[in-house]
Amino acid sequence: MLFSQSFASADVGSRIRNLRQSLGQTQKDFATALGIVQGFLSAVESGKKTPSDTLLIALCQTHGIRREWLLTGEGGMKTVGAARPAEVATENSGIPLLKRISSTFPAIDPSEIEDVLRLPGLPPGCYALRFEGDFMAPTISDGDLVIFEPGRRGENKDIVLVTNRWGEVIFRRLRLRGDEVYLAAENASYVPFRPDPDTRILGKVTAIWRQVKI
Repeated sequence: MLFSQSFASADVGSRIRNLRQSLGQTQKDFATALGIVQGFLSAVESGKKTPSDTLLIALCQTHGIRREWLLTGEGGMKTVGAARPAEVATENSGIPLLKRISSTFPAIDPSEIEDVLRLPGLPPGCYALRFEGDFMAPTISDGDLVIFEPGRRGENKDIVLVTNRWGEVIFRRLRLRGDEVYLAAENASYVPFRPDPDTRILGKVTAIWRQVKI
């Protein structure tokens, strides 16, 4: 796991308090955004409770906090700038596997994190989802792990994570034809559709991981 190492709860709690105060948020607002109760946050900040791995992951992902600073206090609090191509995931980083995408995304509730994956060669800040269905077959199969970068809108022929008019979160191929934009399934059995005012592009697919039985 990403944070599976010993650390002083009181020190980590103090740094979490410093983060909250730097954002100008009350304990109530900060706790609500993280999906925890105010009393638990208060206990964490005072060192009386130990923060879970999922809470620490949510803090780093949601607020761009450096793992090393949160655990040890070393270096700066925030990650600096956008990731460069050379900045790839290492054995000390991880990709949160989400159970679902909520309406508050990119804010992440710790309860939405199923696991943390260690996958090589990926830029930091990515998330993973387990794909279901045949909409994107054969490119993406049922059960594949789809890695995506939040906030990336994608370009022509990229696969993107979008919300449709019913609020469902789906993967589709972005296709530009002149001035017209379409979102298409890879499976020809499903009809492409044009984005409407309720459509949001949440991120761009970076990689697909598939378990192959041999």
